[in-house]
Amino acid sequence: MAFFRPADLAQEHGISPQTVRNYERDGFLPPAERTDSGYRRYTERHAAALRAYRAMLPAHGYAEGGTIMRAVTEGRLDDALAAVDRSHAELLRDRGTLDAVDEVLTHLTKRSQSAWRAPRATQPFTIGELAHRLGVSVATIRKWEEVGVLLPDRHPETGHRTYGADDIRDAELAHFLRRGRYPLELIATVVQQVRAAGDTQQLEAALDNWRRRVSARGLAMLKAAALLSGYLALKET
Repeated sequence: MAFFRPADLAQEHGISPQTVRNYERDGFLPPAERTDSGYRRYTERHAAALRAYRAMLPAHGYAEGGTIMRAVTEGRLDDALAAVDRSHAELLRDRGTLDAVDEVLTHLTKRSQSAWRAPRATQPFTIGELAHRLGVSVATIRKWEEVGVLLPDRHPETGHRTYGADDIRDAELAHFLRRGRYPLELIATVVQQVRAAGDTQQLEAALDNWRRRVSARGLAMLKAAALLSGYLALKET
């Protein structure tokens, strides 16, 4: 049987030998045997565990990747698989959100941007003025704020909500989408994306980037699953 030092395992991944030791300490690798002089002796099983854990990071993140490997090392396979399932469920939700936002964006691009961009206002609107502009109740505006559709400033002296041009744009967009019967949670996601991107064209680019990242994570999950399966096969021999 071949034995490896921490430095041997570290070299493959471009990390330090101390990092390998830390991984063992944290339970991401099985405990190593020691020589009479106290030096660690890693085997191919440890090398496979390290490959699996490193593949977990882009696939599942540091926290969940650590949870998975620690559970495997401790013999809690069902717990490890449950953590893997959680990540897959999260990725599926992300795909669903992407599809929903993409649907809304398609809806939006059929309408001229100028139709929902707010006019330049010399003075911020009060909540009553904004509600009147849209033809909705003040309670509706407050509800939109609760779910993150609107993020108004507050007057420094009175504490009253104030709505600038960007807030009015967001409210116009939300009102338009509500008439299309989109749920508030999805509207909040879209408005926040538009707020960050600046307009729908930039939002399209942001969504393309988001979709690429989701696909990359899905591929990383496939790689991590293969390496984890290989490690489990070695672990059982």
